[in-house]
Amino acid sequence: MNGAEAFINTLAECGVEVCFANPGTSEMQLVAAVDRQHGMRAVLGLFEGVVTGAADGYGRMADKPAITLLHLGPGLGNGLANLHNARRAGSPVINMVGDHATYHRHYDAPLTSDVTGVAAPMSDWVRISRSERDLAQAGAEAFSVAQSYPGKVATVIVPADHAWTEGSAMVAPLAIPQVACAPQEAIDAAAAALRESKGPAVLFLGGRALRDGALQAAGRIAAATGARLICETFAARHQRGAGRIAVERLPYFGEQAEAYLAEFKTLVFVGCEPPVSFFAYPGKPSWLSPPGATIVRLASMREDAQAALEGLATALDAPAEPALVQQPTTYPAEPGKLNSGNLGAIFAELLPEGAIVSDEGATQGGAAYVMSAGSRPHDWMQLTGGSIGQGLPLAVGAAVACPDRKVIALHGDGGAMYTNQALWTMAREKLDVTTIILNNSSYAILNIELARVGAQNPGPKALSMLDLGNPTINWTQLAQGMGVSAERVETAEAFRAALAHALAHKGPYLIEAML
Repeated sequence: MNGAEAFINTLAECGVEVCFANPGTSEMQLVAAVDRQHGMRAVLGLFEGVVTGAADGYGRMADKPAITLLHLGPGLGNGLANLHNARRAGSPVINMVGDHATYHRHYDAPLTSDVTGVAAPMSDWVRISRSERDLAQAGAEAFSVAQSYPGKVATVIVPADHAWTEGSAMVAPLAIPQVACAPQEAIDAAAAALRESKGPAVLFLGGRALRDGALQAAGRIAAATGARLICETFAARHQRGAGRIAVERLPYFGEQAEAYLAEFKTLVFVGCEPPVSFFAYPGKPSWLSPPGATIVRLASMREDAQAALEGLATALDAPAEPALVQQPTTYPAEPGKLNSGNLGAIFAELLPEGAIVSDEGATQGGAAYVMSAGSRPHDWMQLTGGSIGQGLPLAVGAAVACPDRKVIALHGDGGAMYTNQALWTMAREKLDVTTIILNNSSYAILNIELARVGAQNPGPKALSMLDLGNPTINWTQLAQGMGVSAERVETAEAFRAALAHALAHKGPYLIEAML
């Protein structure tokens, strides 16, 4: 068996079932090895950002890694933005990146680059194989690293001659690192801080603390202490809806977040770090926690959030029944011209139980998030690293991981153009994804930010850099051209009918919502 076969077979033995791919010449041996590994599904993306974003979505929902197949440094470079998001999300991802044959590198062929240097900033772990016999070992190590709680981005660089040279063999899977637990001292400190708080207290949640089991424990703590439950602005995966524990979301804009937190005297963080402003602004704070407040870290992102919360509930002698259980809610949808409000109300009403929402709704999607708090139980995924163009690929990965669940991509028009190739993959793989494009023909968030950073009297040239209306992008035609059925809607009534139709049928469908 050659190095590529040993590598792929080892990963399959570890439990890898999916390869998201955009390969090139240097990866053909890996392509052939995936082909011969009948237990592994191959999913083609037409842009590397689709591949890496799909691996992120898969990892968030499957809680295990898929592999990406990328072409040399430039191919990996094209996928870095969504690897950044994946790393921020704590998603398990394994990248396998081809490189020139070792004896070919010194010729400095056109695609030669520092692949390790490209990989390092957006990977938690990087390894270049040392020989064909080392490749399988590198694969086993990568899987073990990727499965480190809650997940890591592991990158293996594969020189072409290591892939095609015979004489390699599979290796046995390695042990998965044990999940780190919050020390008892942290639990005791959090319990004391909540008992002794001189004013309102908050349990601030992120990462795996937003899964149902952890949330139940957080609800018990709220019942015992009266603490509010707030989550980070952009969560990797939040299990929410009627019957689950209600959690408030920290506002995006720094000054709003600062005001939101100002009353709290005690803040206990679980699965995340204290919040900071997304960007720096003239005369506005970066650090958002109230001055003089008691700040306690119960558990970091890399520590078992559910165990920490359950330990804290025990330390507080919390009641068995949680507080803040979300009740079902509905909102009236005003008829007539479509806007974010009536779109959000209809979205919340029709959201099916078990749905997975990939949210990159930017300025127009906020109402859908707020109004769906009391919808049927669902999972909500967000733009963890802030690098736009994640939502469509994330939906691809989620649909591959959970083929029996409806996936909804709620996406702004500007961000969706970064990775619109994901629509082609949805069509090719017949993925059950309903895409809602919120089309306002603008980078609307940047029009807001232009004023917030203090830019004075922007002229036509500045405004043109934020305008998507010249020419206007026709998402219906774009989707149809990639094999996805689509329609454009301009009223609440038409949106309701379109969404009901899409949710009632399997397969990809796009609704272009004109706002």
